[in-house]
Amino acid sequence: IMGVNGQAQYWAKDINEACQILFRHYEHTYIAPGERFPRRAASDDPIDRDVRDYPHDENGGEGFKRVGEIFSEDTNSGRKRSFQIRKVMTAVADQDHEPMERWAGMRAAETVVVWDAHLGGYPVCLIGIESKPVPRLGFVPADGPDQWCAGTLFPQSSKKAARAINAASNNRPVVILANLSGFDGSPESMRRLQLEYGAEIGRAVVNFKGPIVFCVISRYHGGAYVVFSHALNENLEAAALEGTYASVIGGAPAAAVVFASEVDARARKDDRLKALNDALAKAEGVEKGRLRAQWEELFKVVHSEKLGELAAEFDRVHSVQRALEVGALHRIIPGLKLRPYLIDAVERGIRKTEESRVEDRQAEEAAVAEAA
Repeated sequence: IMGVNGQAQYWAKDINEACQILFRHYEHTYIAPGERFPRRAASDDPIDRDVRDYPHDENGGEGFKRVGEIFSEDTNSGRKRSFQIRKVMTAVADQDHEPMERWAGMRAAETVVVWDAHLGGYPVCLIGIESKPVPRLGFVPADGPDQWCAGTLFPQSSKKAARAINAASNNRPVVILANLSGFDGSPESMRRLQLEYGAEIGRAVVNFKGPIVFCVISRYHGGAYVVFSHALNENLEAAALEGTYASVIGGAPAAAVVFASEVDARARKDDRLKALNDALAKAEGVEKGRLRAQWEELFKVVHSEKLGELAAEFDRVHSVQRALEVGALHRIIPGLKLRPYLIDAVERGIRKTEESRVEDRQAEEAAVAEAA
């Protein structure tokens, strides 16, 4: 299946399989004359199904046996542990409609997963951000990461995300399941047009025609906080699961960069260092050198502790509740309601688009009649 630029999107072993893929592709994307969206398919998968019961890994891979454990504070405190995004996407999508993955073999874009799937029978473009480290293939430049980090957009994955959003525009809704810590800023990524491809996501969101549903399932930080914003497109609805985190910068980088002086000051005031400071003030010669080395070693430990404390404080303040209060999110939902909420949001988005389409047509007809 090729786009207008002749670029293949699916792999087929022979003509027969290619034809099957083509017809499945039409099931997700074909719009009948006079209609606005691909038609809703019949589905026996309950709309209110609890996705938390869906298996993640029976062997406890990444430490989770069920998808619900990813959303639990007891098993995933701070929402920092790795998990398989495809398992979450499968849990959310209709079980009686097999999804199709587009651009599955796109090299260096493995951190973005693009599916044509069904939600409540509605054909949607389902996008997930891989939430476990992915090994790199081929030569690895010295100025780049050794592996594709979880929840991070790299140049080609940014390009893939923008391409997926553009491909669904004016056709079907986009649903994004996000665990995003932002864009990679390594020298390699900067060389490979990270800024340009990241901006392309923002451009795709601005130009998108139709509903976009963006749901935070773990963390939501950095540039991703900017490009996936309701401010860019009024038809984008942003939500988050209870207990997730949303801010322009995460707690750890905020403590290390923005509040570096505060962390340093707290560490120096720690009682464990005061005794050594007093001893240093009185010591001389070799003894002073020994105490100085001891102080440096202890300072590293204390500084690390204070860094973690301030990061935790920052995350407590910059919770999804605060993001809701400042208007960055539209609602917060429990894990139990993830699938029903997404289907409801898609339905509302489709209804709003249809109503807007009717109003535009009526306005056009009125303008033509007035001109005549």
